[in-house]
Amino acid sequence: MSRKIAAALIGTSLVAAASAQTHRSAKPAVATARHDARARAMAIVARMTLDEKIALLHGLFPPLAAGKTTNELVPSAGHIDGIPRLGIPLIRESDASLGVANQVEQRKGDVATALPSSLATAASFDPAIARAGGTMIGAEARAKRFSVLLAGGVNLTRDPWNGRNFEYLGEDPLLAGIMAGAHIAGVQSNHIVSTIKHYAINAQETGRTIADARIGEAALRMSDLLAFEIAIERGHPGSVMCAYNKLNGDYACENEWLLNRVLKRDWGYRGWVMSDWGAVHSTVKAANAGLDQQSGQELDKQIYFGAPLKAAVEAGQVPMARIDDMVARYLTGLIETGVYDTPVPTTLGPIPYAAHADVAQRAAEAGIVLLKNDGRLLPLARTAKRIVLIGGHADVGVLSGGGSSQVRSVGGAPVEIPLTSGAAMSFARVTYHASSPLKAIRAAMPGADVTYVDGRDVAAAAAAARSADVAIVFATQWTTEAEDVPDLKLPDDQDALIAAVAAAQPRTLAVMETGGPVLMPWIDRVPAVLQAWYPGQRGGEAIAAILSGAVNPSGHLPITFPRSADQPPRVAPVGLDTLTGLAAQAAADPAKAGQYQLQSFPIDYVEGANVGYRWYEQRRLTPLFAFGHGLSYTSFAYRRPTVTGGARLTVSFDVTNTGTVAGVDIPQVYVARDGSSDPMRLVAFQRVTLKPGETCRITLTAEPRVVADYDPALPGWRIAAGRYRVAVAHDAADRSMVVTTTLGGARMKP
Repeated sequence: MSRKIAAALIGTSLVAAASAQTHRSAKPAVATARHDARARAMAIVARMTLDEKIALLHGLFPPLAAGKTTNELVPSAGHIDGIPRLGIPLIRESDASLGVANQVEQRKGDVATALPSSLATAASFDPAIARAGGTMIGAEARAKRFSVLLAGGVNLTRDPWNGRNFEYLGEDPLLAGIMAGAHIAGVQSNHIVSTIKHYAINAQETGRTIADARIGEAALRMSDLLAFEIAIERGHPGSVMCAYNKLNGDYACENEWLLNRVLKRDWGYRGWVMSDWGAVHSTVKAANAGLDQQSGQELDKQIYFGAPLKAAVEAGQVPMARIDDMVARYLTGLIETGVYDTPVPTTLGPIPYAAHADVAQRAAEAGIVLLKNDGRLLPLARTAKRIVLIGGHADVGVLSGGGSSQVRSVGGAPVEIPLTSGAAMSFARVTYHASSPLKAIRAAMPGADVTYVDGRDVAAAAAAARSADVAIVFATQWTTEAEDVPDLKLPDDQDALIAAVAAAQPRTLAVMETGGPVLMPWIDRVPAVLQAWYPGQRGGEAIAAILSGAVNPSGHLPITFPRSADQPPRVAPVGLDTLTGLAAQAAADPAKAGQYQLQSFPIDYVEGANVGYRWYEQRRLTPLFAFGHGLSYTSFAYRRPTVTGGARLTVSFDVTNTGTVAGVDIPQVYVARDGSSDPMRLVAFQRVTLKPGETCRITLTAEPRVVADYDPALPGWRIAAGRYRVAVAHDAADRSMVVTTTLGGARMKP
């Protein structure tokens, strides 16, 4: 952890401490209360009336809830009144993940620190980076009087075109689970709640409220559910948010197998299950299946968990014991995270924005991935004297993703474009953070002449590139919640722009500000490519630090970049063609627009547990850039591997910096049973910092559930006895160092 991150976290803890000073009570300290949180919760429930219980089981959506409470409604995602006579605090919920969200400036003038996209954080392969980001945004949330952050997105990125991929943590369950757990723990260190979401298989945005995700139990347990399981174990989120979509026929928020059996029985989860906003479809079925709270009730067809739930209890359709459990789980989540005993302040608190900006910049620097660097074009500081930046609004800012995670960042939005159509129109705008790469590169390289052209005139851009020493094209792809991109091409003819610039200037660099993978038809003509993701409110400074060489790139891909559109399991969003056709019919016949609605449709996840890089290995496909890939300005070698089997698989090996500058490496270990046709799986990784010529020996222990297969017949995890191949690798496609070991058979509970 860097000094700047440490300093920022000290500032963050001061905010939390200041907030805590606003509330002192005779209740037990949080540390003392954790072990008996459920017992405390049940004791409180025993003192409640039925009406008081019901009141806690459905929450308001503040923008549509005027007049429904006597308490202040802060424009945000959610609001649940407290019960003062019992000491139950009022709860305010904010959208989150990348910062305290304020999508279309519903709270006028309210700004927050914007982290880079979650894919960028995942690319760091560093739980400390994830925790620092969570700690920072949790502190800002508390200072802004929010006690629940709707953070913790851990859905696996099954399709590269998913509009919400930027909010998630990649395609591997181990990486995603570890990083999400760290982020959640950071948020909750401020005595507020973080959710984990969207449970489960909310893997595309097209038809997300009606799509039926179809996948077998073993495959589901070994992929998306494993990511949730690991994150819950490590982060202990106070709440789980169930998803919009159906899973194998039942809506996720009324899916008894998903909620009662897996989450609450098999994993022993103690907190509460809240719905996504607008994801509730019933009263009796949802309550009995394990949904504990209806969120944002105004976005559902009716308030299912209000008067209808009380009537269902009185009619014996929902047992009183179930109601008590629902309320107890809500209170347990509040108690275990500390918000019950240290409610958020009643007035806005101070926020150390400068220190928090350093957290955002360190996260961006750690997550930017150097994909290609032929001829050592980078870093630029040594040779480039005339540099032209082209396109991407690089003169004023960096792009951010759209939807509920959108942060109104400190410094404002130099570019903000309202949407005129589409499912995201009401709550998303194309928004840039005010972090100018042009200004940052000029500051980082004062001896260079750095200019900018907007790239709209391709010929002018090519001419500017020709007269420079180096041309840097900033390519952008905006993605958003509620909409998938129709394909993996860069929009607005940017591929043609990059090709033209590269033809004019052989020393061309592409900086990619995208929500995920895109196709790169120009890749053979561009010597260097930097994947910057959505780099957050200090993105310009982070990009400049990497380009100049002040920071050695260390990010590694958390998601596979396909070489062609037909390599992933699905070439386009399922249902998109039908949806597009229905929209055209509705536009042509407005009087009958209501008839042209997309109906529920299946999505068969044929890849099963073999998500991302496992799919590519299983199908013998060579991607453009493999999962785990990432270059540095130095080089690393692995030597002297030893592997220990038996009951637990461990691997020890030397990591040596064989280059001339200090750098960070991320050794990865992949495992498969010898003789099996199953692809290798990531079982361990570690971030290592080394000086030139320095060697360290590291030992990594495999996550046993990744080594195992899930067997529904046990039920549980089964490691088959026998020989296993173990790859010590730079990325998921690297098989240059493979050793074998023998493992004994083992079984583990679900």
